[in-house]
Amino acid sequence: MPEYSVIGQRLPRVDSMAKATGQARFTGDMALPGMLCGRILRSPYPHARILHIDPSRAQRLPGVRVVVTGKDTLGIKYCSIPVPDLYDEMALPTDTVRFMGEPVAAVAAIDEDRAEEALDLIRVEYEPLPAVFDPVEAMKAGAPQIHSVDQNIAFTVRHSVGDVEEGFRQSDYVREDTFTTQCVVHCALETHTSMASFEGSGKLTVWASSQSIFSLRDDLSLTLGVRLGDIRVIRPCVGGGFGGKIHMTGVEFCAALLSMKTSRPVKMAHSREEEFMAARCRHPMSLRIKTGVKRDGALMAKQVTNIADNGAYNSHGVVIIGRAGAQMSCLYRVPHFKYEGYLVYTNNEPGTAFRGFGHLQGRYADDCQMDLIAQDLGIDPVELRLQNAVQPGDVTPHLWKITSCALSECIEKASDRAGWKQRRKGLPPGRGLGMAGGSYVAGQRLRHGVSGAFASLHEDGSVTLLTGASDVGQGSDTLLSQIAAEELGVAFDDIKITSGDTAVTPVDPGAFASRTTIAAGNAVRLAAADAKRQLLEKVAEKLDANPADLEIKDRRIYVRGSPERGLGFADAVRSILYAFGGNAILGRGEFDAKTEPQDKDYLRHGAGHLSPAYSFGAQVIEVNVDRETGQVEPLRATVAQDCGFAINPLSLEGQVESCVAQAIGQALTEELVRKDGVVLDPSFLDYKLPTALEMPVVDTILVEPIEPVGPFGAKGMGEGTVVPTSPAIANAVQDALGIRLKSLPMTPERILKALEDQAE
Repeated sequence: MPEYSVIGQRLPRVDSMAKATGQARFTGDMALPGMLCGRILRSPYPHARILHIDPSRAQRLPGVRVVVTGKDTLGIKYCSIPVPDLYDEMALPTDTVRFMGEPVAAVAAIDEDRAEEALDLIRVEYEPLPAVFDPVEAMKAGAPQIHSVDQNIAFTVRHSVGDVEEGFRQSDYVREDTFTTQCVVHCALETHTSMASFEGSGKLTVWASSQSIFSLRDDLSLTLGVRLGDIRVIRPCVGGGFGGKIHMTGVEFCAALLSMKTSRPVKMAHSREEEFMAARCRHPMSLRIKTGVKRDGALMAKQVTNIADNGAYNSHGVVIIGRAGAQMSCLYRVPHFKYEGYLVYTNNEPGTAFRGFGHLQGRYADDCQMDLIAQDLGIDPVELRLQNAVQPGDVTPHLWKITSCALSECIEKASDRAGWKQRRKGLPPGRGLGMAGGSYVAGQRLRHGVSGAFASLHEDGSVTLLTGASDVGQGSDTLLSQIAAEELGVAFDDIKITSGDTAVTPVDPGAFASRTTIAAGNAVRLAAADAKRQLLEKVAEKLDANPADLEIKDRRIYVRGSPERGLGFADAVRSILYAFGGNAILGRGEFDAKTEPQDKDYLRHGAGHLSPAYSFGAQVIEVNVDRETGQVEPLRATVAQDCGFAINPLSLEGQVESCVAQAIGQALTEELVRKDGVVLDPSFLDYKLPTALEMPVVDTILVEPIEPVGPFGAKGMGEGTVVPTSPAIANAVQDALGIRLKSLPMTPERILKALEDQAE
């Protein structure tokens, strides 16, 4: 492997000092002269027809500048997925509300107290409509109709490879199970926040806590009727997103609309309660899996039926239901496969993207059943996974073309480090070890496909890097700075990065699908390489050398093999800029994922080579379960993750630990409890989010197969590591107690009930 100066180093994040000292500015920290406070009035009904809205009393309240309702909008529907047939939501509905907490009006006032008082003065007349909250019930004949679709089925995904019935006939053993996952919320410490300023010239500027500023710009343009070129979206520091800040919400739309109506800046933020009841959540799913295997454990056939609670609107659900199916076929080889996924409208809060994007639910079900099959056949769970693990060069039933893949190595290293063979049969009562694998896309295309970057060289030797990529806490600004510094041969501190401004930076789809490393990283490397090419061509004239014979390293340009023939990087740039007729050096790079074009029905079958690379991993988790209380204590997580070349191992280890922490909540404690559409635990007091006290020791093993598509061989892994944790914990609980829970979360109450049933 080549020797690198900057990449591969454990460097601190570029924003670490600003965040540690409180100097970093988030949207909520910002203010403009004359700024108004915006607040949203929300529906008290899960399903109702809006008969009349009377804002007159609120508008007469001193200090209130404007009240807007659906009648003040263009009435245009939108969806996070830019397919017009899927558009089903209005930012402010004009006739019907479909979940409790849906926005119905918004107000701008001189301060928060006046805005809250104004909400109480808005009179809304509703006609309550029948509601349905369970997706299975929603599919039945006679169920309340939420949208104009049959059986409330918003979307159906069907895909099959081979002959699944023939595969079952060839199997020596067939097992069928149903697993369910719950509704969980993102719990970013910074709630959804936006500030908008509309100028008399017709220009709209929006500061937003967003993961995808270019998509937000597109949605604002569509729903407000403002030209794309007249909208500027700026992303300040973001206090967490995890998928919940990819799409436009009422906060961004209403802040912009209120500013347009008043010609004054408006800032708006969710309360924590609004974050739980209206900011979207992970889709609950019920997955029925039927799997056939040979006596030796070779998988022969798999049939999956998935019913997902879409909530009231589509958002990203139409892609997530397909990704859940792809997860069932991409980790372990299976020749015969059939998947049917039903995305069902209910009158619950809508689901959306959440770290893992459907893969987590599918992997939980599939890897739990793998352990059950191993138990029934008397095969070690590790050996069963190794026997069936996907390998480099494979094409999965969902047509994923696997390039780099270290799944088998991850399984082996995680199990060896955890002492699987030596310790599993000798643990004390209540202790258990569980294993699970996982995979994820690394660069999937969704809306915008291209990532761009600019690299500008300055006479002092510094470099300005412009990228549209969104650093939402995952550290992408640091990674991209390392890539640029390595390519240009300068120091890490020489790179000054600007990201997240649609008026300044080139286009980028945003932070999702673990795409930043490959897509934005390649764009940055290409931009740096372009700037380097321009620089070396000029320097070659001065040194009377061929540009191909020049190298840049440690801030010095020299002839390869003759280091004395050269000059400093800053001197070289300065001489070019100050020369008569000199040119500015601006490198440009863009990268588009080399995926295969999907056909027009792609969303309907979910199959296709939709990512330039895929990441893999395996986890072994040790737990202790108290039989008296039902409490599960994760003790140690051994995580082996295939990340390609590790650009910044320190940052990657942080991603692993954050994924484990988040997935522990999904596995053991977190659940948004709803009754008839009402959220019963809308606070951190009641919603059981894990803290540092619940964290196990995390032992991270970075496995580094070189990914040919990635910059310097790297690929993303910020989401994929969350996928195996839930099934690994579930498998560990079974190892500890001899019982299998098939629903998440595995709360003490459910464990005690399972122990009671076992004793009967």
